[in-house]
Amino acid sequence: MPVSTVVIKSKDEIALLREAGRLNAEVRAALREAVAPGVTGRDLDMLAKDEIAKRGAQPTFVGYGPGGRPPYPGAICYSVNDNLVHGIPNDRALREGDIVSIDLGVTYKGYVSDAAFTCGVGKVAAEAEDLMKITEASLWAGIEQARPGNYLGDISAAIGRWGEDAGYGIIQEYGGHGVGRDMHEPPHVANFGRPGVGYKLKAGMVLALEPMFALGRHETEEMADHWTVRMRDGSLSAHFEETIAILDDGPEVLTRIR
Repeated sequence: MPVSTVVIKSKDEIALLREAGRLNAEVRAALREAVAPGVTGRDLDMLAKDEIAKRGAQPTFVGYGPGGRPPYPGAICYSVNDNLVHGIPNDRALREGDIVSIDLGVTYKGYVSDAAFTCGVGKVAAEAEDLMKITEASLWAGIEQARPGNYLGDISAAIGRWGEDAGYGIIQEYGGHGVGRDMHEPPHVANFGRPGVGYKLKAGMVLALEPMFALGRHETEEMADHWTVRMRDGSLSAHFEETIAILDDGPEVLTRIR
């Protein structure tokens, strides 16, 4: 199995990765605070672009277009309710009771950080609250397993266990990945699996872990814009992500405010 092209080799490299992660966390905090009824995806995207520019960094997602896709126009991926990931910021105003997932990439001096959160807009239904809490908890369970000597399957199994226990749809087609110098690097990190299998984790690896669960079934479909992915059965979905470094003494969350 191929390994991430980023393997931390110096103090300078980890310092740049930490700075890219810190900037991502600061911008996400501003975005989370701005989420409210009446706010649009375009409003949030402009806020992200302004906050990234103020910090001397670049929005990683703008212009990204793998496999012949149209270049992605936004600094954020903006996915509401049954939209799972990769939604394009638009003029739809958020409404009380919506849940919105915001995915953000920040590039700083050639190093990429990638992180996401889902939050409620005002008061949301109890089942939506539970979905968000359990999806986020699964992320931290996966992070705890990201230690030298463990296996990729240990991360995947720890994440998937939370979704299975809750009876949620565990998304099959999308998951975590290597990250650091490019936004998507090997290896792929599934959100379900068996412990003790797959690539053996080594100190220096940099991964973005990103569990995605839905209240209904796991099947998804890509929309006509060639980006937005929604749940086929129209069920609510949630998505959380952090960029981590696997160090000798365990995982370090890079996408946090220090």
